[in-house]
Amino acid sequence: MTSATTTTTAPADSARRSRKSTERLAALARAELILLVRSKAALMTALVLPGVIAVSMRSAVKSLDLGGTGLSVATVLVPGALGMALFFAVYTNMVGVYVTRREGLVLKRLRSGEVRDAEILTGGALPAVLMAIAQSLLLGVGLAVLLDMPAPAAPHLLILGLLLGIVLLVVGAALTAAFTQTAESAQLTFLPFMLLSMAGSGMFLPRDTLPDTMARIGAFLPFTPVMDLLRGGWTGNVDGTDQLRLTLTALVWIGVAVLGVRKWFRWEPRH
Repeated sequence: MTSATTTTTAPADSARRSRKSTERLAALARAELILLVRSKAALMTALVLPGVIAVSMRSAVKSLDLGGTGLSVATVLVPGALGMALFFAVYTNMVGVYVTRREGLVLKRLRSGEVRDAEILTGGALPAVLMAIAQSLLLGVGLAVLLDMPAPAAPHLLILGLLLGIVLLVVGAALTAAFTQTAESAQLTFLPFMLLSMAGSGMFLPRDTLPDTMARIGAFLPFTPVMDLLRGGWTGNVDGTDQLRLTLTALVWIGVAVLGVRKWFRWEPRH
C-alpha cells in the first residue's frame, strides 16, 4: 500500500512543482515586461536600430566581391539584420537588466524566497526573448520584400539559428553582467563581444570575403555557428553534417557560458 501511494504521489508532486515554476516564471516575466515597455530607449534601440544598420550597410555590402561565395546582397543583409536584432533585443538589453536588478538588490530579494536561480535569470529574460522573436519576424519579412528576396530555402535552419542565438546571448548577457561593476558601465561592457561578433562571425562581412587568417579565427567565435545557420536558412547550403557541427559548436559555447555564470555570477552588488 505504501509503495502504491508513493508511486501515485510522485507524479502529482512533480506536476505541482512544474506548475509552481511556470507561475513564478510568468510573474517574473510580467514584471520585467512592464519595466521594458516603460524604457523607451531600450525599445527604440532593440526595435529600430537593427533595421537602420541593415539598410545603411546595403551600399557597403554591394561593394563586396561576393563572386564564388554563393551569396547575394540580400542573403548577406537579411541574416546580418537578424543577428543584430538578437544582439540589441537580448544581449545588450539583458546585460543592463541583470546589472541594474543586482545593484538594486532585486536579485537578492528574489533569492530569499522560493524562486530558483535559473528561474530568476530566465524569467527576467523572457520579455526580451519575445521581443527578439517578433523583431526577427518583422525584419525578415520586411527586408525580404524590400530586397525582393525569395522565401528561406531551409526554414528549419533559420529557426534553429534563432533559438540557439537567443539562448547563447541570454547566458552571455548573464556572464557579461558578472564582470560589470555598475549599471553605467553596462552601457560599455557589452561592446567587446558584440563588435568581435560583427567583425569576425560573418554578420555583415561574410567570412568568405575575409583574409584567410581572420576567416579561420572567426570560425571559432561563439556567435559564428548562429550566423552560419541563419544564413544557411536563406541559402539552403548547409547540409546535415554541417548542421550537426554548427549545432554542437553552439551548444558547447552555451555550456561554457553556463559554467561561467554558475562560477562568477553575483547576486548582490559588487561594491
